[in-house]
Amino acid sequence: MRHRVAGHRLKRSSSHRRALFRNLITELFRHGRIKTTHAKARAVRADAEKLITLAKRSLEKENDVHERRRVLRTITDKKVVEELFETIAPEYKDRPGGYTRIIKLGPRQGDAAPMAILELVE
Repeated sequence: MRHRVAGHRLKRSSSHRRALFRNLITELFRHGRIKTTHAKARAVRADAEKLITLAKRSLEKENDVHERRRVLRTITDKKVVEELFETIAPEYKDRPGGYTRIIKLGPRQGDAAPMAILELVE
């Protein structure tokens, strides 16, 4: 039974899963959309939206060092963090949530894994 078990494990160790999520979220913010498996897209979506919400909260403050450092725990590329705080978060200033969408693509050629596109909502 899965009582009180949160998150998607994706059959990986915790360090491998953390690195995978970091890379997927970084590329999502860098390019605006990524193509990955449907399971990975569903797993990463919540973390990406939490980071956007954190960046949105910093818009109201004059000093956002704490929020930037919290985001830097996940995203290690400072240029991507700057882009998140300077361009992505202000776009969603009036939006109460739902910053990403998942579009199903169909099975992958090699192993028939269900593929999807995870993208930021315009």
